[in-house]
Amino acid sequence: MAAELKSALVSALNAAASQAGMVLLSAAQGSGFDGSPTAVVQLGLVGAAAGRSLKLELSEDFDFDKPHLLPEMTAHLAEEAKRLCNPRPECYVTLGGLPLAFGEFQWPFHRSTSGADTYIVHGETHLADGGERRLHAKIAASVTVTFAEIVPAMEQPYAETFVYNAVRKTIDMGQLEFLKSGNRQPVPVTTRYYSRWQKKFVFTDTDDTERLAFLLTKVYWLSAVLGGGKPVWIADPRDAQYLNTTEADLLRMAGDEAAQGLVKLDGEFAAATPALLARAEEYREALEAALNFTKPQFNESMRSGHANM
Repeated sequence: MAAELKSALVSALNAAASQAGMVLLSAAQGSGFDGSPTAVVQLGLVGAAAGRSLKLELSEDFDFDKPHLLPEMTAHLAEEAKRLCNPRPECYVTLGGLPLAFGEFQWPFHRSTSGADTYIVHGETHLADGGERRLHAKIAASVTVTFAEIVPAMEQPYAETFVYNAVRKTIDMGQLEFLKSGNRQPVPVTTRYYSRWQKKFVFTDTDDTERLAFLLTKVYWLSAVLGGGKPVWIADPRDAQYLNTTEADLLRMAGDEAAQGLVKLDGEFAAATPALLARAEEYREALEAALNFTKPQFNESMRSGHANM
């Protein structure tokens, strides 16, 4: 199987990576959560952004060189190439104002060991506010077999976006708590996040006011605080899916913000301005409020032992 990995899979990845402006740096055999063999590949950028890399872990026997799979893989890599130009490519923000760093995802999906008819992927998301609080949430994202039928393939390039957005949505609902330690917390990814009529994922309906606030929050945290003032990608399809809008709409709104002097726009990338930095206290307060929202709330009479059960 290793020989096939180095021929069929790697040659197909090379072709897709080349179209996306990336190069294949390495390919090796790995092991998934359930011990099944995987193909671990590192892809890098070329030119001025060389030095950064993307890790993909696929089922070793996965063959994406098919008419219905190759175009989506190529599109995924093209998006990742732009995302790698961010100062912190692993970081995102929520509508509530939490900056997050995603990592430690153990792709690909594995079948549930508890007997449930689901696919599971484990990962972590950390609070990324530039401090040392070390707060994080360990995640077990679960996808039903019915939901899996919607997805072209239960592999990282075809599932990462909706899994990350399901995590953000779960945080928005106050259903993930950030701790310094703790057990894995469930993130159910169900058909309620998919519109069969529109044939797309729908996580949150937002209006222009919410999207503008989101973009400014993103530029503040990912450019100013975490990125040393370097620009971040505004037209990210992952954010567009999360907000139920389009990349073009995100760029349009970023242009409005640039006209107001809040961001400096360069193509599809935006950096924070002194005017945006002046709002630091506002974003810190929003972060604390969003963080408190994720903490379990207890009825004080029950805390004192006065519950009638």
